[in-house]
Amino acid sequence: MSGWQNESMRPLTEDPKEDERIGRRDLTRWPSGLGRWLVRLAIALGRFTTANAVLVISSAVGAVLVIGLLIASAAVYDAVEDGDGISAFDRPALDKAISLRTATSMRVATFFTHLGGPLWMTVIAAAITLAMTLAWRSRTPLVLMLIGVAGSLAMTNIGKAWIGRVRPPLADAVPPFESSPSFPSGHTLNSTVIAGLVAYLLVRKLHSLWARVLTIVLAVAWFVLMGLSRVFLGHHWLTDVAVGWTLGLAWVAAVITAHRLYLTVKRSRHGSNEPAEALQE
Repeated sequence: MSGWQNESMRPLTEDPKEDERIGRRDLTRWPSGLGRWLVRLAIALGRFTTANAVLVISSAVGAVLVIGLLIASAAVYDAVEDGDGISAFDRPALDKAISLRTATSMRVATFFTHLGGPLWMTVIAAAITLAMTLAWRSRTPLVLMLIGVAGSLAMTNIGKAWIGRVRPPLADAVPPFESSPSFPSGHTLNSTVIAGLVAYLLVRKLHSLWARVLTIVLAVAWFVLMGLSRVFLGHHWLTDVAVGWTLGLAWVAAVITAHRLYLTVKRSRHGSNEPAEALQE
């Protein structure tokens, strides 16, 4: 018991160097031209500030880019009135969902979709983050999840306020009904971000290829089914969910890129005998 208490009291630290890899892939190596360009910028910025600041700044830049994608996706909503683009599938997708409903499937879908709501998604994300933080004695899960969730919630609120799209008719929805704007689907966007970041944090720790593949498959299944449940229950149009997936994956990619830049700058400044240029190969 005392050993467990001593372990739980050990302060949170940086991740060990082996966590800077996913399988054989070194997260601080950037073989692409765009990657090398990002590393040069990050290392130049790192000369004037800390690696932690590089993480925050690069995350902020990523958030601006993803919010730009959110604004651009307003064209999807505009297409609703014109009846073209992906929005042409909105009504048929809802009609198909209605035709597939049974009493049992509606109860199961309602239970599942509640797991992606503000209350239970917060509880689930907090529990997983706390477990990873304490088990690994690492700040990384806490920092990345805070950044990811903060950005996800901001994008959800900005999108709903900006576009103000009306949800499907209540006659086509399964209670309990929701009244907030429909675009984008917050359940889908937030579930995509949380599941994506949890998968990223876990695969760095897993040595088996099958374990990493299974982790990614489960994460994808979670946010795909969450989005489909929203359409199935008539709480969102298909386009609301599609944009939730797109924005969520874009934001996950931005946070992961920011973390990799942080690791690269940290290695270039501390504990690496390699020249900074080698990290870009």
